[in-house]
Amino acid sequence: MSNQELTKNPTADPAEDNAFFPSPYSLSQYTASKTDFDEVLRSNGEGKGKKVLVIATEERYMLMQNDTMFSTGNHPVETLLPLHHVHEAGFEIEIATLTGAPAKFEWWAFPSEDAAVVPTWEALKEQFKAPARLSDIAANLNGSSDYAAVFIPGGHGAMLTIPQSADVQKVLDWAMEENKLIVSLCRGPAAFLAGSINREKSPFAGFKVCAFPDSLDAGANIEIGYLPGKMPWALGEAMKAAGIEIVNDDMTGAVHRDRNVLTGDSPLASNELGKQMVQALLD
Repeated sequence: MSNQELTKNPTADPAEDNAFFPSPYSLSQYTASKTDFDEVLRSNGEGKGKKVLVIATEERYMLMQNDTMFSTGNHPVETLLPLHHVHEAGFEIEIATLTGAPAKFEWWAFPSEDAAVVPTWEALKEQFKAPARLSDIAANLNGSSDYAAVFIPGGHGAMLTIPQSADVQKVLDWAMEENKLIVSLCRGPAAFLAGSINREKSPFAGFKVCAFPDSLDAGANIEIGYLPGKMPWALGEAMKAAGIEIVNDDMTGAVHRDRNVLTGDSPLASNELGKQMVQALLD
């Protein structure tokens, strides 16, 4: 079947009332069985003894403005491809969700033939299914904590509950105070909004980041059936209100670093983001 014959109607998710996966047409445009992974930056264990904390989402459904629900989670490429580079460099990876519930993934985007994503999923899937509770980690952070970086993967699920979490705020405050690397991409930078909780000014105000552009979620992603309706809120607008500048207006695979914050614009940035993350951690 050609792309022209694929329907742009979102596909019903039988697990929940009025919930939908992306349309077959949109998946033909946005997903593939392999990524652009080429090679790892380091594979000699230089990161051994250092840890990367991953804050994953445990949320599955985003309620849209038309009362449909989008079946979401973390995007597997945006999560696992950067972590492949980190894992191969020898860093220890610790997965956490807000309550310790299993992490959720947009499994419809999983690249089942990819040489980087597939083995990284196999290596980490038990952690994703039984993650740590973020509040336990946040309560014990101090100057001697051995996390070298905090990574918040993308996917629409990253916009749910994480931006309103006081525990996310505590972790990000610690990372900023200790000058630890903070890494995110696509819709994951929604986590930075937690920095504004009960504050007049966000610690991320004045930072420049890459993130998924509002224009695509409000336009093309609805038109091609990737989303079943208009999103409950716009990421770019919220970040701008917090004083955070988004430097991209399209998804091209752009990666940007501002001080200790490293970000990428979309799944297309996953491979390069992973490489730059490892390089920054080893510098």
